[in-house]
Amino acid sequence: MSSLTAAPVSAGPTGDRVLRRARRRNTALGLLAWVVGLVFVAPALWMVLTSFHSEPDAATNPPSLGAPLTFASYREFFAGRGGASPWPPLINSLWASLASTLLVLVLALPAAYALSIRRVRKWTDVMFFFLSTKMLPVVAGLLPVFLFARNTGLLDNIWLLVILYTSMNLPIAVWMMQSFLADVPVAVIEAAQIDGARLPAILTRVIAPMAGPGIAATALICFIFSWNELLFARVLTGVVAQTAPVFLTSFVTSQGLFLAQLCAASVVISLPVLAAGFAAQDKLVQGLSLGAVK
Repeated sequence: MSSLTAAPVSAGPTGDRVLRRARRRNTALGLLAWVVGLVFVAPALWMVLTSFHSEPDAATNPPSLGAPLTFASYREFFAGRGGASPWPPLINSLWASLASTLLVLVLALPAAYALSIRRVRKWTDVMFFFLSTKMLPVVAGLLPVFLFARNTGLLDNIWLLVILYTSMNLPIAVWMMQSFLADVPVAVIEAAQIDGARLPAILTRVIAPMAGPGIAATALICFIFSWNELLFARVLTGVVAQTAPVFLTSFVTSQGLFLAQLCAASVVISLPVLAAGFAAQDKLVQGLSLGAVK
């Protein structure tokens, strides 16, 4: 029998140089990652800091980091600056986002089932059709939608936004959930069918629990897209169905830009999305990583 053994990598001067070079490279990459992260986070941190400044301090150029902190902007925001209460827009955004996300999940789950597990004929053409619906610029469909809403009396109606957000997010949801459901074992579904389970029971009791992280990731992304949508909401709503992003535009007036109040409003309006992200961050990471490693 041969007594040859592999020499350790770190043996000798050459191995030490390789380890030192690897450590320096990892340290440099770590520092680069921190710098990139701070660059992306810095605007959000600056927005939060500015929201605690008074309007004169927020408007100074260059900005003052050591300005006194105050809650005046938040008090004015919740009190309803200029007689406009922030609560109706916040409730409208929450209702439109939650209702459209629920409708998207109800429609996308059977569609993804038919495209991944019980594949229909020419399912790749169907997937391309869903993708092609996102190729049209949103602004290109703005005028037809506006004319339709005006002729049907749906202007300034929150249900119109629910329908629009559902149609806008449905292709993305089908694409995401199709990849998630493709990892569900077919044997489990066949066993449920042998036990007499019908399609609604299979979708809700078998597939939904197994693909829970993927469904949660899809729901969170659809909720964020609906919450942040501005163009359609700005054109199709007025007072009754005004959403939170549209309400933010009221802080830019002919009298000037109320920067501190705008930052305070932006922080408050961003909190629901941040809270949803933190609450479902484990599901989001797990769902987005499904199928990444085969």
